[in-house]
Amino acid sequence: MTRHTPIRPAVAEDLPALKHIIEATEMFPPELLGPMMTGFLEGSADREFWNVHGRSRPDAVAFYRPEEMTEGTWNLLLLAVDPASHGRGIGAAMLDHVEQHLSGLGERILLVETSGTPDFANTRTFYRKCGYVEEARVRDYYADGDDKVIFRKRLHR
Repeated sequence: MTRHTPIRPAVAEDLPALKHIIEATEMFPPELLGPMMTGFLEGSADREFWNVHGRSRPDAVAFYRPEEMTEGTWNLLLLAVDPASHGRGIGAAMLDHVEQHLSGLGERILLVETSGTPDFANTRTFYRKCGYVEEARVRDYYADGDDKVIFRKRLHR
């Protein structure tokens, strides 16, 4: 029997664990996490979602919000799994949760951006395995030689 770990909305008490995940995955400076989550945690962020995987101490986080000036297009701005939990299907479960949530809201498209460097080859492979298609590439976006790769998936309605 497989033990199911819930995916739930983030709460303020999750911040230390989320900072650890962000730091361990080198997604962005961990000190930015608190300010990024402020509106969500205060309840003032309209249609912005922070979900975590785990009961007491999260081992994964997803952040997504609508793309401005579009109808039904969303951006997954962060999907990170604690490296100690890699290979357990947590990232795929988190991504599926996001897709199901947005599909249930009647949304149309989910976009994901990542780096084009060799260090992110596994990330790009992950999104392709999950049904995402490379929609665009902006050369030298993050830095010289570091492209921004945009993946797209049509959501089921």
